[in-house]
Amino acid sequence: MPDAKISPSSVPVGVDTTRASIARVYDAFLGGKDNFEIDREVLRQVATVAPQVTDLAWSNRNFLVRACRFLAGQAGITQYLDCGSGLPTAENTHQIVQRLQPTAKVLYVDNDPVVLAHGRALLEENDQTLFVAADIFKPSEVLDHPEVRKFLDFSQPIALIHNGTMHHYLGDDGPEVIKQYTDALVAGSYVVLSHFLDPQTPEHAKTARALEERFTHSPMGSGLFRTFDDIRAMFGELEMVDPGLTLCDEWWPDGPRVKPLSQIEECIAGGVARKA
Repeated sequence: MPDAKISPSSVPVGVDTTRASIARVYDAFLGGKDNFEIDREVLRQVATVAPQVTDLAWSNRNFLVRACRFLAGQAGITQYLDCGSGLPTAENTHQIVQRLQPTAKVLYVDNDPVVLAHGRALLEENDQTLFVAADIFKPSEVLDHPEVRKFLDFSQPIALIHNGTMHHYLGDDGPEVIKQYTDALVAGSYVVLSHFLDPQTPEHAKTARALEERFTHSPMGSGLFRTFDDIRAMFGELEMVDPGLTLCDEWWPDGPRVKPLSQIEECIAGGVARKA
């Protein structure tokens, strides 16, 4: 496994076609076109142990959509700090929340030059949305960034989004990383977080371990499947919004479930929490 002290985010890939990029791999998993052969190789390698592996990306994306609708529509949040935004796709955070809160501000943080170029081009006519370059696994780098401080009002509630990011953080101090962010937020703020999951059940643990082995030994080099307890610890003392930390597909699904979850959909969890 790669050095647990170094996160892939610390080494931006940009347009290097010989190295897989987290953002481009995620784009490939969603069926996008902004990826290279090296990124698609990650998809192929992981698919050898789980042909339905793209379910991970879609479960993650659909959870984000529902969580953002809740934050904008029910919680009335008008400021969003989206860490590790990735390449723009359909239904980005700003599109979801600004549909319900037209004046909502969304600040995206990433350090991949390709992501920043795509994002800034897409949002050049949206003055309520901003892209900033920083390492999301170094909270002080994000929180002390002058553009972040100018764009967001930290005296008012903010929704912190770490959707599908922390499983690429290879250290054991993930809870401390998130705590550094939440310590900077006022009461009434929220945290959205999703993460690859090892359900620790006989029928799914083997799949989770096989997926982790493929991800961490692929050209991308990261993708840890942590347990419910490990992921729950990242929310610290925040108040979990019902139904708490659960499978992404089980977090307020759109309507009744008409088909069982796939093994892959059982291996990603998410939750939303509020700072009291």
